[in-house]
Amino acid sequence: MGSKATIRQSLIDVDDSVLIAIDIQDHFLSKYDAAISQPVLEKVVWLVKLATYLDVPIVAMGEDIEGIGTLNQSLLEALPDETKVHNKLSFGLAGQPEILASVQKTGRSTAILIGMETDVCVAQSALGLMENGYQVVVARDAVITTVGGEVVGLNRMHDAGAVISSVKAIHYEWLRTVENTVDMYEAASELGKNVPDSLDL
Repeated sequence: MGSKATIRQSLIDVDDSVLIAIDIQDHFLSKYDAAISQPVLEKVVWLVKLATYLDVPIVAMGEDIEGIGTLNQSLLEALPDETKVHNKLSFGLAGQPEILASVQKTGRSTAILIGMETDVCVAQSALGLMENGYQVVVARDAVITTVGGEVVGLNRMHDAGAVISSVKAIHYEWLRTVENTVDMYEAASELGKNVPDSLDL
């Protein structure tokens, strides 16, 4: 695994990335006004589709699925068919050996985090991943929590060594060049047609 300093000083490598979707469930989404939660969900779904096109492996999970329900339907539909949705009973994913093993199985060392909630499950997952040698990048516009908790969670992760980025920035770091970007949108026109309004590419 790379050192924490490496990702702070270099671009995100698409071939070293694994996208980790944490607890994007209607149970949590319903806590927020749709004007706040819908743009986040749209970016999450779009980033999942981009990752799928670029062969970035995705590890998905939901908190206590049997108790509060599975992932949001639009996310489930965006995930590749073979994606296993883990039932997460530990706030931090590294607290469950089978989920951490799924991340390790990808062979990637840069974990891109999206999901809910920023100051609890996302933050604890980020810290656990860093303890296990991973470089962590958090898409700040693809995570959500209650007012006030956002700053707490993002600061906690940043102070521990995570990079705080955005869906737009990750998109362009994965692609790197105009040629790659044009080629992708020609080959995957649906990605271009469905860019969220809130994502100014």
